[in-house]
Amino acid sequence: MTIKFIVTDEQDKRFQNRLWELENRWRKDILDPEQTLAALQMLIENKQAVVDYAGLISEWQVFYHGLGIDCDLSGIRIPDDPGGFGRIIIVVQGIAPQSAYDLCAKNFPCWKYTDKSLSEIMESERTARNGAYAIRVRDRVEADEELKNLSAHQLKQQNISGITLEERLIYELKFSKETGKHLDIQNATLCAGSRYRGGGVPGVFWVGGEVSVGWRDAGFTDFDLRSRQVVS
Repeated sequence: MTIKFIVTDEQDKRFQNRLWELENRWRKDILDPEQTLAALQMLIENKQAVVDYAGLISEWQVFYHGLGIDCDLSGIRIPDDPGGFGRIIIVVQGIAPQSAYDLCAKNFPCWKYTDKSLSEIMESERTARNGAYAIRVRDRVEADEELKNLSAHQLKQQNISGITLEERLIYELKFSKETGKHLDIQNATLCAGSRYRGGGVPGVFWVGGEVSVGWRDAGFTDFDLRSRQVVS
């Protein structure tokens, strides 16, 4: 039985634009013919390509080595991309909220609202206590606009998995190493995958020349406070 999907007008427009771009590149001889034909055939047969993550895993090992952390990520599982989640973040074993903050603070100015250890006053849905793991998020500087004005409570009700504090801080550090720039210049990431002991939710943003870690009530909403959806 053939499964039929509902295609929106916006999706159809994007499809036509990408077809045009594909044909344009093909006619300019800037696409590998055999690779392109093979990929098109897999699309026709509705098959998913096998992705080789060896280069990406090696890149992350070099990244952590530069931070003084040696790790073997050869057996790590990379989640599949459901579409639009192109940024992969790997958290190595032992990384916790406070250690992630400390790594950031060694590389650029940071501020947190408390003098206590972040690892002692919060818990996260995903942790690296027992081993490294990988997640996917949307590859963008600002937190997900799709999730603006949604509180941590609302995200949980909608079964939307949000980024944890340690994941957000490692993303900050990796992005800074790649670009020399920072995330969330105009907005703040609501780290909905983490909770302070009192029920508050951490938030991370760039302000006043430093990465800042604050908090909001789990029911609080605002247009510039947005989570980052996670695929794990």
